[in-house]
Amino acid sequence: MSAHSTDQPLRLMSVHAHPDDESSKGAASCARYVADGVEVMVVTCTGGEAGSILNPAMDTPEVRADMVGTRREEMAKAAAILGVQHRWLGFVDSGLPEGDPKPPLPQGCFALEPLEVPTEALVRLMREFRPHVVVTYDENGGYPHPDHIRCHEVSMAAFDAAGDPERFPEAGEPWQPSKVYYSHGFSKARIEAFHHALLDAGMESPWAEWLEKWDDSRPDPGTRITTRVTCPEYFPVRDDALRAHATQIDPNGRWFQMPMEMQQRVWPTEDYELARSLVDTQESNEHPGDDLFAGVRERAEAA
Repeated sequence: MSAHSTDQPLRLMSVHAHPDDESSKGAASCARYVADGVEVMVVTCTGGEAGSILNPAMDTPEVRADMVGTRREEMAKAAAILGVQHRWLGFVDSGLPEGDPKPPLPQGCFALEPLEVPTEALVRLMREFRPHVVVTYDENGGYPHPDHIRCHEVSMAAFDAAGDPERFPEAGEPWQPSKVYYSHGFSKARIEAFHHALLDAGMESPWAEWLEKWDDSRPDPGTRITTRVTCPEYFPVRDDALRAHATQIDPNGRWFQMPMEMQQRVWPTEDYELARSLVDTQESNEHPGDDLFAGVRERAEAA
């Protein structure tokens, strides 16, 4: 099979930094594609060991004593809800350094690994799973967590290396994915749309403080969107997957304060930026597409 062949079924790989990222970024799209017969694999780069317990109900001595095991169980439940395959890349959560000055990252963490090490691990998975489309984060990591930025770097390096027989020859038969997208979930336009819909309905908005603190000097990912995947019927699946990460997600928190019907009506898509494509596609910021496999499907049908 050639490196660019696109046999059925289509395959999507979604690469994330920590367990729970897959459920807060593009989860409804993944569930939709699974329902459409696409094979989907979620790859989690780290074990999430440094994550805080954000749900007070889960803050127990037993959970604190086994965060690694707890987060693995949560991830397994979320993957089952979404219907996706899942693989751990096997690196250690870097944590989010806080303070002034910020402390150094811990030795041995994902963000400090030589780039070639996690790149080879991801290339190995790409050659095993043979995705046509890869989804990851932009160069800012979606937000500037060191693991998210490293996830971007590793994903792009692996995309470039996976089809090259001279790179990592022991990592399997070369396979070249056709497209890479960046997931963009938190555009200002989306948050403003939710905020105003709640106010218009006479409800309190949990987004007011976020918008007040919005830094307009930082690029708004909403201006980069090229592809909008319509998937409102899978928003409940997304939320169930989020709740499976019980240590990280407070079921009474901001994520769940907006009525589902309102979310589905106000912003029925999950949004992406086409970062790299080796197939012909017309997606652009001015004329967004609606399918991550645009161009890939056509090539598959012609093969």
